[in-house]
Amino acid sequence: MSEPKKKLRTIDAPFVALGPSGVAIRDRLKNLTTADEKVLRLVGEHLGRLASLDLKARCADAGDHSTDTWAARKKGLTADSSSRWAGAITKATHDQWALSRRCQLAHIQGLETGVRTLMHRLSLPPGEKGTKKAAGGYHSKSEWFQKTRRLHVLEHRLDVARADRENGVVHVVRGGRKLLSTRHNLEAAQLTETQWRERWEAERWFLAADGESGKRFGNETIRVTPDGEVSIKLPTPLADLANSKHGRYVLTAKAAFAHRGQEWADRVEANRAVAYRIHYDVQRGRWYLTASWQRPVVKTIPLDAARAKGMIGVDTNADHFAAYRLDAHGNPIGDPRRFFYDLTGTAPHRDAQIRHAITQVLHWAKACGVTAIAIEDLDFTAETTREKHGRRKRFRQLISGIPTGKLKARLVSMAAEQDLAIVAVDPAYTSQWGGQHWRKPLVTPRRKMTRHDAAGIAIGRRALGHPIRRRTAPPPHDQSDRVGHRTVQAGTDGRGREGTRPPVTERAHDARARTGTQHGTRATSASKIVRDARSDRQWVQDSLLITD
Repeated sequence: MSEPKKKLRTIDAPFVALGPSGVAIRDRLKNLTTADEKVLRLVGEHLGRLASLDLKARCADAGDHSTDTWAARKKGLTADSSSRWAGAITKATHDQWALSRRCQLAHIQGLETGVRTLMHRLSLPPGEKGTKKAAGGYHSKSEWFQKTRRLHVLEHRLDVARADRENGVVHVVRGGRKLLSTRHNLEAAQLTETQWRERWEAERWFLAADGESGKRFGNETIRVTPDGEVSIKLPTPLADLANSKHGRYVLTAKAAFAHRGQEWADRVEANRAVAYRIHYDVQRGRWYLTASWQRPVVKTIPLDAARAKGMIGVDTNADHFAAYRLDAHGNPIGDPRRFFYDLTGTAPHRDAQIRHAITQVLHWAKACGVTAIAIEDLDFTAETTREKHGRRKRFRQLISGIPTGKLKARLVSMAAEQDLAIVAVDPAYTSQWGGQHWRKPLVTPRRKMTRHDAAGIAIGRRALGHPIRRRTAPPPHDQSDRVGHRTVQAGTDGRGREGTRPPVTERAHDARARTGTQHGTRATSASKIVRDARSDRQWVQDSLLITD
C-alpha cells in the first residue's frame, strides 16, 4: 500500500505591506569648538543621570503606574532641568520600559518552546528517528542525561521569567547589556578600561527632544533653523553656560541634511513637529544630529494594481537576494539576478550591506518597469532554537543570520520612496516547489539556475495569484514514448492499463496460458496474422487484459 500524502498547511493570501510611518535623517556636526563639546558633554551627562533615576523609579512602580505617578515623576525632574526636558525623559523611559516588556514576553515564549521540545525528545527512546513535524530521540544515553539537566535549567528560568512578568518586573540596562558585559572581557574586546569607560558614559548620555507642532521651527528644546543653526535649551543648573538669550546655547556647527533636506526644510518652515537627537561616536570621535518626524501612513495601492505590470520575486538568503522578473501572467522573463551582501563584521557594516543590496534591487525594478516587488513574510523567531535543531549549529547560525526584521523595515521604507509596492507572501514550500517545477526547465547552456532562483519565481507567482506549478505539457502526436515520458502520470488508484503487455507467440493458444507467468520488459507483439495449418480459422493477438 502507498503511504498517505503529507497534509499541507493552509497558505495565507498575499497582501500589500503598509508604507513607513516615520522618517529619520542624520547629519554630522562639523567644526565644533572645544567649548561646544564641553557643553554637549555636560548637558548629556546631567540629563543622562536624570534619565537613569527616572527609569529606576518607573521600574519600581511596576504595575502600579498611573497618570498620577507619571505627573509626580515629571514634576520632580522639572526642577533640575525644564518641563520640556522632563517630558522627553519620561516619554523615553516609558518607551524603554514597554520595549523591555515585549522582549520579556518573547523570552518567555522562547523558553516555553524549548521546554516543550526537550520534554518531547526526552520521552522517546534514545536513537529513535524523528519526522518532519517532530524531532526524534537523542543519539545516546549520555546526551539524554545531559538534556535532562538542561530541562531543569530552562524550567527554572521559565519560572523566574513568569514570576517577573506577573509582578511587572523588568531588567533594563541603560547603555546596553552587551556593553556592560564587555567590561568583564576587555582583553577579548581589545579595549582598555579608559576606552570602555568613555563608550559607557557616551551611551548613557541623554540629548534627545521631542518635537511640538506650532512651536518655532517645530522644537523648542533642540532647535534647528532652516539655515542650519543649532541651539539647545540648557537645563536650569547649567544655565550659566548659555551664549544666547533665554538660556540657550548656539553651536558653531551648521546642520545641512543632504538626504531629504527639502522635506525637512518644508516642515521646519511650517513649524511642524521634528524630533532631534545628538549623539557622540566614540570610535570616530564625531558628533551627529538625527532629525525624525512622523508622516501619514502611505496608502498602499490595491493588489490588482500592483500585479498589473508584472512582479519581481525576491528570495532572501543568508548572503544574497535571488530575484527573478515575471510578467503579469506569471511567466519568467530574462535571466535570474543575484544581489550579494556580506553580513560579517560590525552592525553598521551589516546595515550598509543590506541597504546597498536593497538599492540595487529597487533600481533594477524601476528599470524593468514593474510596480511591485514580492518577498516572503519571514519570521525565524521560533526556528533558531537550540533545542529544535540540536547539533545543527551551523544551520542555526545560517537562519539566524538572515536579516528578516531589518530587511522588511528597510525594504518597505526605501521602496516607498521609489513608488514601489511590497507584496508579502506566505513562505511555505516556495523553495521546495520552485526547485521542483522551475529549476530544470529554465536551465540552458548559458543560464545556471539555483534552488534560490527557482524560489524567486515561486514567490512571484504566488504574489501574482498564480499556482506555483507549471502548465502541463501538451500531448505528443502519437502514443509512443519517443518524445519522452508523459508530464502527468496516472494516479496509483487508476486501472492497470499501463502494465506490461502479455507476450504473443506463434501458438496463440499458449499465449493466454503464459499471461500470468511471464514478467519482465515489454514483449514483442506479432502484428501479422498467424494461420494454423490444420484449420482455416484466423488467430489474432488477444486484447490487453483489464484488471481491477
